[in-house]
Amino acid sequence: MHNKIQPLPPEKLYRRCDPDQFSFQTTDEITPAEEILGQERAMHSLDMGLGLKSHGYNIYVLGEGGTGKASIIKAKLEKRANKEDTPNDWCYVFNFSDPDRPKALSLPAGVGSDLRSDLEGLIETLKRDIPKVFESKDYEKHRDEIFEGQQARTKAIFTKIEKKAEQKGFILKKTASSLSVVPAKDGKPVVQEDFEALPKEEKARIEEESKLLQDNLSDIIREVRNVEKETKERINVLDREVTQYVVTPLVNELLDKYKEFPEVVNYLQIVREDILERLDDFRPKEELALPFPGLKLGKAETPLERYSVNLIVNNKETKGAPVIIETNPTYYNLFGRVEHKVQYGVAITDFTMIKGGSVHKANGGYLVLDALDLLRNIFAYDAIKRMIKNKEARVEDVWEQYRLVSTTTLKPEPIPVDIKIILKGDPYIYYTLYNLDHEYRKLFKVKSDFDSQMPISKDNIEKYALFISARCKEDGLHPFDRTGVARVIEHSLRTSGDQEKLTARFSEITDLIKEASYWADRNGSSVVNADFVEQTIREKVYRNSRVADRLRELITEGTFMIDTEGAVAGQINGIAIIDLGDYSFGKPSRITARTYLGDKGVINIEREVKMSGRIHNKALLILTSYLGNKFAQSTPMSLSASICFEQLYEEIEGDSATCTEFYALISSLTDLPLNQGIAVTGSMNQLGEVQPVGGVNEKIEGFFDVSLAKGLTGKQGVIIPTKNVRHLMLKKEVIEAVKEGKFHVYPIGYVDEGLEILTGMPAGEKQKDGTYPEGTVNYLTAKKLKELATTLKAFGKEKKPSKKSDEENEEGNV
Repeated sequence: MHNKIQPLPPEKLYRRCDPDQFSFQTTDEITPAEEILGQERAMHSLDMGLGLKSHGYNIYVLGEGGTGKASIIKAKLEKRANKEDTPNDWCYVFNFSDPDRPKALSLPAGVGSDLRSDLEGLIETLKRDIPKVFESKDYEKHRDEIFEGQQARTKAIFTKIEKKAEQKGFILKKTASSLSVVPAKDGKPVVQEDFEALPKEEKARIEEESKLLQDNLSDIIREVRNVEKETKERINVLDREVTQYVVTPLVNELLDKYKEFPEVVNYLQIVREDILERLDDFRPKEELALPFPGLKLGKAETPLERYSVNLIVNNKETKGAPVIIETNPTYYNLFGRVEHKVQYGVAITDFTMIKGGSVHKANGGYLVLDALDLLRNIFAYDAIKRMIKNKEARVEDVWEQYRLVSTTTLKPEPIPVDIKIILKGDPYIYYTLYNLDHEYRKLFKVKSDFDSQMPISKDNIEKYALFISARCKEDGLHPFDRTGVARVIEHSLRTSGDQEKLTARFSEITDLIKEASYWADRNGSSVVNADFVEQTIREKVYRNSRVADRLRELITEGTFMIDTEGAVAGQINGIAIIDLGDYSFGKPSRITARTYLGDKGVINIEREVKMSGRIHNKALLILTSYLGNKFAQSTPMSLSASICFEQLYEEIEGDSATCTEFYALISSLTDLPLNQGIAVTGSMNQLGEVQPVGGVNEKIEGFFDVSLAKGLTGKQGVIIPTKNVRHLMLKKEVIEAVKEGKFHVYPIGYVDEGLEILTGMPAGEKQKDGTYPEGTVNYLTAKKLKELATTLKAFGKEKKPSKKSDEENEEGNV
């Protein structure tokens, strides 16, 4: 026989943190903690992942929200990055051989900024000095000499052809667009009438001579054009010679400055040659007069921008390796873009409009991304994987492949990258990617798993005090005294749901610290003690408990029917958890059972109408299996029964009501009334052992609040699994009621123990002959089931037709 179950004493319902264990009076006296609390496993994995430089050892940091993943990662990376080398600058420059493919240059940190400034200074100087060269008297003298020589040669050529034409009786006739030979008389052109009046022989001679002279004239024109071309070339040579004295010294200074960087030297040499080939770009341009007064044109593109340096990554001010946390990981924010601007109705671009992204800024360092945000943005996740595989970052128009009409755009040279990617997110996303994306396994080989709990120990309690001190000093809050720190630790145990575990969800603890400081300040105190922490907890409950209070009102006024006094057969109070996200609470529910003659077994009404989940359905099958094993070893279990959660209007899930359903079923079968002041929560297995459930504190407090509202009689309480005793951190009102004997919490390890509490009758243990002692619940249950089986068997014999009757019926039918 089991010993009579005793309710838990008050000290078992709450683990108290002794304030006297602390050596300080307030947290102002202690040095704030810098180390990370309760995440030794995660930190070990993170250190390994950051230290490994091999390809594919990127990191996924997973854990529940509020465990401090983001702040810990940031602090860890910044501390590590400060000790590493600063990566190079990256810039794009004009590609003189292939303008549509800008060239990427890599330079030591700060050198890229210097190169950009030097090129800007060079062009500004040339824009000022080259026009001065062209305006100098010496240049004008040499240029005039070249033009005068051209004019003299051109004049001599035309004089020669004019004399020859005169000798033949022709003159040269000039028009706006051509030069021709016409017959003349007395130095004047022959009119058409006079020409027609000439004899045929004379006309034929004139036409023959005109053709020969016209051919000679064509040769003369070609010769004149050659003279003009030669003159232009001589002018270009002159321009190059005179500007070399300006351009070459300036470029040579830069060549000497950047002689250690071959790519820059090669680029500067090309720039020098291009400047000397395009000297007209440095001449002053006249502005065109617009036909419409008041109309202003946008700033025209200058050809001198081809000599600019587009610095997309500037690490001049960076100390150590960069740590980039991208909070909006769209494709363009990560990989940059080629921007356009509209001019005269046309979208134009050039290499100066290439904009870098977070990937470029993080090159040589660390890039932190939120996994869910990355997956939400189209193209981003695949592009990150492609970047890791190819070890390069491309600036591309990602929508180009989806356009019906392709457009010309720039194709910048890809930049080689060396980045450690850190994804942070929920465990669900990690395991989804790991199991469904085989590339993911190769690219993110390190898992840093953040725990939501940490063992309670003297060392961890002291670290918690240091953590509280750090938050107070960082945010300028009032210090906590010893009682305040102890109450925060007690709340941490309640948050973790375990007397042996402190919560590692430090965001919630930080909120508690801030709000407690507020209430201390509100009450005119410069120190936060346990009373202010307690007030903070009560205030938060008050802000979030409107739904719970309304449901309790409905129960108190009788809309939801819950009895907390008396005894009823086949009826019991279960407790469900309602989780609203920011607040969860226990809601009592009436569970009823009805048994009757039949062989359909136990029917779950919620299951029949599809209002129960798979776990709940499984629990009912376990219950049925337990009944069969216990009471149907020698007699078949001939039973029809229904179990129902009364006034249930939402789906039910979980197995925490298995014991409750079992007690209701036994009560209905034996007609033994159950104490309505006792609510039950607990799962059971096929051996009758009671298994722990979740939310035990909220469930006890939920039934206590209803019992308190309807009036405590000293007979109310809750039956819980013994395995849940270590999870109890009940509020003060419950503990006070237990101390006064007005409320009780009963721990049970086997379902039979609950029967004794609810019925007041011993459950009864099976005897050697397989029967149960008289005067026990199990004896009555076995007796009732045997009676049902006998009745059902007799009823079946009465209804079963004889073989002769069957044959006669068959003959009659024929």
